[in-house]
Amino acid sequence: MIVPDDNGCTWVLELPCPDCGFDPAAIRRADIADRIEASAVGWAARLDTADARVRPDSATWSVPEYGCHVRDVHDIMRTRLELMPAQDDPPFPNRGQDATAVDSRYDRQSLEAVSIELDCAADLLVASYRGVPGAAWRRPGRRSDGSRFTVHTLGVYALHDLEHHRVDVGSARAL
Repeated sequence: MIVPDDNGCTWVLELPCPDCGFDPAAIRRADIADRIEASAVGWAARLDTADARVRPDSATWSVPEYGCHVRDVHDIMRTRLELMPAQDDPPFPNRGQDATAVDSRYDRQSLEAVSIELDCAADLLVASYRGVPGAAWRRPGRRSDGSRFTVHTLGVYALHDLEHHRVDVGSARAL
């Protein structure tokens, strides 16, 4: 059984990640879109391996389960990003990643569909970040747990998740 991840992981906005090497201090807003785009590279190849559906152990997702999660992270972060300039300090809709994994049957989704959908979702998030005008980078938003983000810190937070999961599936260290 996969143990649910119940920490908010907002520490990644201040400290380097010891597991993947991601350093939030090195992320400039001008680099976010390019790094999101680069983080999607390699997923199709990992999803196309003979052992893609094999979990490394009972507590770790398989490659397609991570791929589904990464696809959904792109979509969720794009939705949140689009709320921030449109509303004053919007609350973000709750996201239950572990329940979504079970309810959406991440473990049974088509590998080809996951690959295509992940690429499309990444492209949309990249385009959204490329379209952020200067002053909008400071616009706020917040999660239901009270964690506050700006457009910039939301991008850093998303980028860590996206790059970290490349490490989880053996694609590469953080870019």
